Amino acid sequence: MDDLTAVDILVNPDETTMRHAHAWNARMRQSVPDGFALDASHQPHITTLQRYVRTTDLDDAYQAVHRTLAATDTRALSYRAVAIRHADWGVPGQGLAVILLRPGPQVLDFQAALLAAITPFTESGGTAAAFVTDPGEGISQSTLDWVAGYVPHQIGPDGYTAHITVGFATLDDLKTIEAEPFDAFTVRPATIAVYQLGNSGAARKLLRSWPAPT
Repeated sequence: MDDLTAVDILVNPDETTMRHAHAWNARMRQSVPDGFALDASHQPHITTLQRYVRTTDLDDAYQAVHRTLAATDTRALSYRAVAIRHADWGVPGQGLAVILLRPGPQVLDFQAALLAAITPFTESGGTAAAFVTDPGEGISQSTLDWVAGYVPHQIGPDGYTAHITVGFATLDDLKTIEAEPFDAFTVRPATIAVYQLGNSGAARKLLRSWPAPT
């Protein structure tokens, strides 16, 4: 369907975490120089929920997120960064690297509440038209499939993999990077936001944002 928008309801992390993400992104770009840089249109973030929302219902979806936030103690949302890991993402010889996070129980409750709130405004069948693209850019099948399958595959304690994407690297370099010691740290939300997605799960276009009380 061409009347859908691929959205990511996400957590923008605190400044300390942002510095970690940018440092790891620089490391990945040493491995794959033409990989994406974290910037205003590739925002470091923690995905909570991705869905295809009917474009005509976006305002209703924002209100649903707002109501969910009003009923949530966002100060209780926390994560622990525990490792660098990667996933194959359709690029031969490369992996998409992430800071792997261990979410607190309140994060999973928040995800469940968001899913219930916005489901009335969602549809299946999203195409490349649902995403932000640069001129001449297509949307990979893996990206289309990821958003389509986010529910149920990334939902709840047995499915959700909380992470911050930090870029592409070669599989050889990732083997070395993942074997290095990792200094764990706590991650807390700065804002909660809805973004329109781009390729590889990038948060490309800010649609709506709410501060997270500290």
